[in-house]
Amino acid sequence: MVEPAGPTTRRRLPGSTRRRTPGPARRRRAVPPPSGILLGTVLALLAGVLLVGAYANASFAPDRRNDVAGQREVPTSVVTGGPIISASSELVRSYRLPPRTIALTFDDGPHPVWTREVLKVLAAHQVKGTFFVLGSQVARHPEVTRELTDGGHQLGVHTFTHPDLAELPAWRQRLEYAQTQLAVAGATGTRTSLVRFPYSSHPGAIDNRDWPVVTAAGDLGYLTLLNDTDSQDWSLPGVDRIVANAAPDGDAGAVTLWHDAGGDRSQTVAALDRFIPMMKERGYRFVTATEGLNLAFAAAGVDHRMDAATPAGTGERWRGRTLIWAVQGADRMLTVFGVLFVVVGVLTVGRTLVLFVLAGRHARRRRARDWSWGPPVTAPVSVIVPAYNEKEGIAAAVRSLAGGDHPGGIEVIVVDDGSTDGTADIVDALGLPNVRVVRKPNGGKPSALNTGLALARHDLIVMVDGDTVFEPDAVRRLVQPFADPQVGAVAGNVKVGNRRSLIAKWQHIEYVIGFNLDRRLYETLRCMSTVPGAIGGFRREALRYAGGMTDDTLAEDTDITIALGRAGWKVVYEETARAWTEAPATMGQLWKQRYRWSYGTMQAMWKHRRSVLDRGASGRFTRRCLFFLSLFGVLLPLLAPVIDLLALYGLFFLDRRATAVAWLVMLGVQTLTAVVAFRLDREKLGVLWVLPLQQFVYRQLMYLVMVQAVVTALTGGRLGWQKLRRTGLEPAVRNG
Repeated sequence: MVEPAGPTTRRRLPGSTRRRTPGPARRRRAVPPPSGILLGTVLALLAGVLLVGAYANASFAPDRRNDVAGQREVPTSVVTGGPIISASSELVRSYRLPPRTIALTFDDGPHPVWTREVLKVLAAHQVKGTFFVLGSQVARHPEVTRELTDGGHQLGVHTFTHPDLAELPAWRQRLEYAQTQLAVAGATGTRTSLVRFPYSSHPGAIDNRDWPVVTAAGDLGYLTLLNDTDSQDWSLPGVDRIVANAAPDGDAGAVTLWHDAGGDRSQTVAALDRFIPMMKERGYRFVTATEGLNLAFAAAGVDHRMDAATPAGTGERWRGRTLIWAVQGADRMLTVFGVLFVVVGVLTVGRTLVLFVLAGRHARRRRARDWSWGPPVTAPVSVIVPAYNEKEGIAAAVRSLAGGDHPGGIEVIVVDDGSTDGTADIVDALGLPNVRVVRKPNGGKPSALNTGLALARHDLIVMVDGDTVFEPDAVRRLVQPFADPQVGAVAGNVKVGNRRSLIAKWQHIEYVIGFNLDRRLYETLRCMSTVPGAIGGFRREALRYAGGMTDDTLAEDTDITIALGRAGWKVVYEETARAWTEAPATMGQLWKQRYRWSYGTMQAMWKHRRSVLDRGASGRFTRRCLFFLSLFGVLLPLLAPVIDLLALYGLFFLDRRATAVAWLVMLGVQTLTAVVAFRLDREKLGVLWVLPLQQFVYRQLMYLVMVQAVVTALTGGRLGWQKLRRTGLEPAVRNG
């Protein structure tokens, strides 16, 4: 027989001499109950960010169709006319630049590198250009857009997302123009009347699909600018070919098409540096689009002058700035999501590998034939059951405890904490000789546990929730680790008893993977953070060193476990000591339970935060414990939604196949972890068919629970104890 013994050199924790006496719990400021407000707010915010990012990245823009639509509806004067088109539903005119006149036009910018390189070449040769900008790029690089207008260059609309406008309805076409105008107004304080459509070329290429787009833009007051020559620099044909493509025939005037974004534009920059002086030597002058148009007017004897740029109104400027902020914010958020995706992936894979190695080592060591905690522990045990309105399950719980096969004997103390449903009377009616019932005013679970601890006759203490059913050998197995005098507490193996519903099956999987497998890891690393309230064994001496149970947090089990670790006691996991608990049966009940757990855990972490600077056992334990709790208990659950968000985003706006493969890989990692955990826990694998479904509902609920718990912690709110509704475990579980 091994009597309980403990180290004599334990460091008493600060404040542990002040034992709280049972009494009314301190009044807590209640937080509004969980509702759909948080869910709706979070989802709306994230959806807005992702949709703005998707729109700015042209995810809604249709690609160009290559079919030929004919030109029967296009006026001959346009097909054979010049590249400057003033077309509306009432009047159509087209213009050419005068001979030996060139307008350099650039598409798809601005770009923070290549647009500035182009500007350097233009400045060196004292030439102005016309830049047809994408609204999304203006929003991303407003400072480059301002450099264009400050340098005397001209701006034109090239749509917001570069779609094939002929494939868009009229309202989307107007939106493309309007959003680009807003971006330009926000960046430069001006608006422009020039437009060039994506995928457009020379007038002779306008077909029946394109012509309605041209006339609709004309009705909105836009002047359409096509081109005479196309450098085709986008295809990177080489500097010589680009120069030859851009040069007009003979002395003809020309609107030339170049690009200052969309890829590596080094050939464009080099070609411009050669093209401009070459054309000047041929007697050409360089103009902006409207300068060339005004020259054309003068040559035709038309008394009219046009300026593409006009001042934007104050309201338009502010709306433009808001659009710029929205696009930049969405871009930054998507970048953050990308980084977090990598972080979550690394954490998930790293945690999985560590679990496989250390938890597997723990299981192999325990199953070795020569493994033993030491001589059998047969000292008597006091079992404390705090109970508040537990009429549904208290009888089954007490019977399972009183009938345990521990050879040293079991004393069961049921502390009725002010129940109003007759819990104490139910226990009295059982008439079990080794069961005592203690009635006290409601003071909270820690108060009830301390009351039971004060009345317990023995030095080995087992603490049990009032809804938990023990297997016959659970108490005996739970206390065997106390053969090691350094062990101060033992975590048992909690099982979900009500596994019939889908929600309960999900919790069963979580208990096996997230709790029991983790406990193997944490024991190996000497940083166990929680002895579960459902089944936990303690030395009375260890509890005394740690200061007893307190109501400083809502997770008194985590609080006392960290305190024990700080005091230098070993906390271990005994997987053969099994108890069955009733898991929440509804989403609302589950939310309340996990909300309290998450918030209480963060309270415990905050309470013990300063001990990371302690020397000796306290500091070593706390640094390890809080590191893993912060990493895998708080940070990873908070960041895990990134996987689902980017998966959803990718299915709609990115490569669907790559997204699906990435998501399936993550699911495969989780499934592999589940299989290993279930094998180690000797559980049947059949229930794992619900694991894929868990990814779509249960995980999201856990995300939101953690988010609300963090918000509550940051805002300083405090939660009251939230009692769950019990129905009692199934008879099969009650019988072990």
